[in-house]
This record gives sequence, C-alpha cells and structure tokens, in this order.
Amino acid sequence: MTPIAPSTPAITEAAFALTLALLFLAPLAIAGVALINTGLGRSRSAAQSLLGNLAIVAVTAIAFALIGATLTGNLPGTPGGAAHIFHLAGKPWNWLGAGPLFLGGFAAAPPQSQLALLFEFLAVALAALIPWGSGADRLRLTAGCAIAAVLAALVFPLLAHWIWAGGWLSQLGVNFSLGAGFLDPGGAATVHVLGGLSALAVVWIAGPRRGKFPKEGFATAMPGHNAVYILFGCLVALAGWLAFNVAGAVLWLHAPLAALPVTALNTLLSASGAVAATLAVTRIRFGKPDASLCANGWLAGLVASSAAAAIVAPLQALVIGLIAGVITPLLVELLELAVAIDDPSGAIAVHAAGGLWGLIAAGIFAGQPGQLVAQLVGIATLFGVILPLVCLLFALLNRVVPFRVDPDGERIGMDLHELGGGAYPEFVIHRDDSYR
Repeated sequence: MTPIAPSTPAITEAAFALTLALLFLAPLAIAGVALINTGLGRSRSAAQSLLGNLAIVAVTAIAFALIGATLTGNLPGTPGGAAHIFHLAGKPWNWLGAGPLFLGGFAAAPPQSQLALLFEFLAVALAALIPWGSGADRLRLTAGCAIAAVLAALVFPLLAHWIWAGGWLSQLGVNFSLGAGFLDPGGAATVHVLGGLSALAVVWIAGPRRGKFPKEGFATAMPGHNAVYILFGCLVALAGWLAFNVAGAVLWLHAPLAALPVTALNTLLSASGAVAATLAVTRIRFGKPDASLCANGWLAGLVASSAAAAIVAPLQALVIGLIAGVITPLLVELLELAVAIDDPSGAIAVHAAGGLWGLIAAGIFAGQPGQLVAQLVGIATLFGVILPLVCLLFALLNRVVPFRVDPDGERIGMDLHELGGGAYPEFVIHRDDSYR
C-alpha cells in the first residue's frame, strides 16, 4: 500500500466565486427534503421529524469534520493530504483517503479542494436525511442521529473517495478504457443511492408502522399530514438541486462556465418531465392526480438529473425525467403492496431507484465508448459493497441504539413521547383508528 497525493486542477477566480455562491444555495435542497419528510409523516410526529432533520445536519457536519473528511482525502497539497493505493494485475487501485486530521491545513489547501470539501459537507447532510424520512413515526431521534454519524464518518467518505477524490471508480477510464470513469457529478450515487439503500436498511430493521399491514386485508393508507409542506418542499428543493448540479459540474467535471446554463436547464427539464409523467400515471391509475406521488415524481426527476444533467442534451434530460416519473409511482405502489415495505417518504423508490436510473441514463447518453460499462461497475459496487456494509453497520448499531420507539411512544406520537409536546398544540390530533 503506497500513499499518493492526487493532483488538483486549478480553478479560475470566476469559477471559484460562482461555485462558492452556488454552495451557499445548496442547503435549500436539504431544507426542501426536510419539509417533504415532515409533511409525509403523521401530524403527531411533525415536530420530532423536523427537529430530527436539523439535528442530523449538525451530527453529519461534526462526524465528517472529525473523521469523514480524513478518509475522503480531498485536501491534496496539505500535510497528510494523500490517498492509499494497492497494485493488482498491474493496475493501481486507489481505495482510501489519507487526508489531514480534523481539517488540518484547510485554509492552505488549493481553492478547488476547499470547494470540494464544502460540497461534500453539504452532500453528506442531504444523504443522511433520506433514511430519516423512511423511518418516520417510529424511528427514535437518537437512532436517527447515530445513523447519520455512521454514514458521515464511515460509509459516505469511502464512496466519495472512490468517485470524487480520485478513487478507483473514477479511474476506470484511465485504467480500463471505460469512458471517462464512473460519472456522478451531482451525487446520484454518492448521495441519493446511498441514502436510498440506507433507507432500505432502516425500514428492514425498524419494521413497518403499527397497523400499516394488518393480518387481513390490504395495507392501511397512512397519508402524509400536510400536502402544503410536501409541495412547497419540492419548490425549495429545486433551487438547491440547481446549485448542487451546477457546482458538481464545475468541481468534478471541470466544466467551463459556458456549459453551466445547460446543466441548470437539464435539471429543470428532468424534474418537469418527471412530475408531468407522474401526474398522468396517477390520473390514469386513480382517476385523479395524487399530490404526494407527484411530489415523489418531481424529486425522482431531480435525483436522476444529479447523474446526467451535466452530461446530456436537453431533450435527453426530458426523456430521463419522463421515464423517472413513470417508474416512481408504480414502484412506490409495488414496494408497499407486493413487498410490504413501509416507506412513508418513498425514499427507496425516489432516491435509490431514481438515482440508479440517472446513473444508467448517464452511461447511455454520454456518447463515450465504455461509459455505460463504467456506470454499471459503479452500480454493482453500490449493491455488492455499500449495501451489505450499510446493513451490517446498521444491524450492529441497532443493538447499541435501538432504532424503533416502544409501542406506547408510537401510539401517542413521537412529538409527545420524545419532545413532550406536539407541533400543533392548538389542535386536537385525531385518533388513529389503525391501533387495535
């Protein structure tokens, strides 16, 4: 194993200023997802949900600063700013970062590296919010924070190094002539598929909400309590996604300034095509459009754009969104009715499946020989390495910090049980007839 320091390209002053401004807007994606998570949960758990989103952002920032940034190794040019590789079959395999401890030398790092690290701080916060939404109404606040800490300190840095910090997935093009290597400029894999697979692990460990799947009959409908939060969250998230995708194009693809408007346009077109398709599917399926599923479709289009917006043409981005919008509501229904997965936020269908489709679409439309194979190698790594790792870590964590609240806490609501008061004290929260 040999430590090496990856090279960092220079960034112009104009690109630096633009990217920094975009990263100031990127937290709007976090705010949008937080609102959607809260709106899709029950009214008696709304305060705990939103506080959990805030706490998770804080925990990920601390854990990534203390441990995760070192393992990501995105500060070349500073003491310890290197990566570890091993040689196999005559090829170098860059597998782990060896950055400075506790952000040492951050101010002395090249501007490109400083921006990259800031991008990663925001990206890991967004990734950790995704499983929190899937565990709504039964996941304890301490468990949500512990999950976030594990993702920020161990799992996200490993994947981010492989893809963004010169790791072996990004070098598939150089080492094996597979296009430009694995491409993920906006975080479809590093943020959304990771978050969606983490949500799957959380749902598997915590189990469904009480009364969701009765012994007899169909699954019980538990609609989100506030459609305004959900739909407004979609609009807020759009601004953050535009920032993430454009900043990612500068940082990871080194795109020129002239190429950035089309990245923003593609992001909007993908989301627009997705929500239009979902609206049509739900109208055909149920006779009327479904607001929550349309919000899921919109998000799925944004997620798919995270992989492809900086790579494809506008018409291709629209097609990517249309396909995401058709798949998402059908997959949400399939997971609930056929597989008995209780995912209140729809994160598995939106983030995991939407991200996977975006990664595949990037390979299809990139126009480079071998690019699709590189994308498939990355997807195989997500399922073959990251998913088992997440499941193992979460199963161990559940033994130390139990994920699920006790039955009485679930009955009275997470707000009263964990916070001692509800989000809507002036209103009587309706009795839940699903409890027997």
